[in-house]
Amino acid sequence: MRRTSKLLHSGDHSRDLAGLTYVYPVVSRRAGGVSIGINLNPNNACNWRCVYCQVPDLKRGSAPPIDLVTLEAELRTFLHEIVHGDFMQTNVNPESRRINDIALSGNGEPTSSPEFAEVINLIGRVKADYELPNNLKLILITNGSLIARPGVQAGLRAMAQISGEIWFKLDSVTREGRQRINNTRMSLMRMGENLRLATILCPTWLQTCVFQTDGVAPSVAESDAYLSFLEGFLNEGGKLKGVLLYGLARPSMQPEAPRLTKVDQAWMETFSARIRALGVDVRLNP
Repeated sequence: MRRTSKLLHSGDHSRDLAGLTYVYPVVSRRAGGVSIGINLNPNNACNWRCVYCQVPDLKRGSAPPIDLVTLEAELRTFLHEIVHGDFMQTNVNPESRRINDIALSGNGEPTSSPEFAEVINLIGRVKADYELPNNLKLILITNGSLIARPGVQAGLRAMAQISGEIWFKLDSVTREGRQRINNTRMSLMRMGENLRLATILCPTWLQTCVFQTDGVAPSVAESDAYLSFLEGFLNEGGKLKGVLLYGLARPSMQPEAPRLTKVDQAWMETFSARIRALGVDVRLNP
């Protein structure tokens, strides 16, 4: 594994710092501490194209075939460095020297991998071989679009058995908003069905990115629609761990990047309070 020459920080989520194909370390501002990232999309392919995405040369598509032998070897090597080596002392600031989670994120939609369920089982098997915190979470960061696939559902059931959590992307509930932000035509009905299925299979948080476009924050209509959807979902028996509400932390690598800026703190706090008023936990990272 490559030795990094600089301290990790939350503004740098480079996938190649460790010199590995699938495994990379980051300091997560939302999770806190070191997150061991697993990138199942080294081809930079995703079925969505979010305007704030930090992946360079992003293209439409799915994850390539995963070399499970290589993935397991990389994960074992990295965990050995974390548990028995000097990785934390050499590469991480003192206040962040704790392993917080293993996260399936990377450069595209992780659930597009045909080997998704096999990857989850592999992670569970490797975790059991190391002295890690009992509650060490396995986090799936997903747009939720492929949850109807049997293989994805099998993987999510397995995740639930090993302290798994889903972070389900929901940036907008309007048709115009999803097309503008995520470049997807997925209907709100399908998104709601996928979200409900996710919450049944594995503990689930919503993750929502908020930003200004051309200096303009999300409209009142957008915010009200989001809150109305959330309230309806809960009233119909939907179960959520809460909402991860966050702003822009790193520059987008998409053509829209010059148009995107952070929403001010007051706007974020007001919106966060409106979500909490529905009885939902909110973790705010402006």
